[in-house]
Amino acid sequence: MSNKATKPEEKGFFEKVKETIEEFWDSTKEKAEELKDKAEDKIDALKEKAATEKAIVAKKTTAAKATIAKKADSVAAKVKTTAADVKAKADTKAKAVSTKTKDEATAVKKTAADVKTKATAKAKEVTSAVKTKATDVKKAAATKTAKVATAVKKKANEAK
Repeated sequence: MSNKATKPEEKGFFEKVKETIEEFWDSTKEKAEELKDKAEDKIDALKEKAATEKAIVAKKTTAAKATIAKKADSVAAKVKTTAADVKAKADTKAKAVSTKTKDEATAVKKTAADVKTKATAKAKEVTSAVKTKATDVKKAAATKTAKVATAVKKKANEAK
């Protein structure tokens, strides 16, 4: 007969606990590695997705910048043409107003000269009329004064 037992050898309590802990440890270690691999895969997938999204966003941004630049150039061109039109219209209007103002100023000067001439003529008429009346008044006063003086002399002579 052999010394080897056909039954499995029974293990002690601590050895069973030790084996159970080793099994837990191994399964936990495997799960941790699996989770680590999954996390790395997920991170790589997210990086790839982010890279593609970044490229898409960059393309859209470039397109938007180009569109905005074109629109800005278009608006700037419209503003320049509008400003040129407004400036031309303003220049034309200013010239018209300037011409009209000059014509009106000339008319006013002419009217003023006419009024001045008329006023001078009227002043001369009034002055000569006043001089004539003043002369007439002086003559009348001189005549009256002479008459009064003669009457006073006669009375004075008579009183002597």
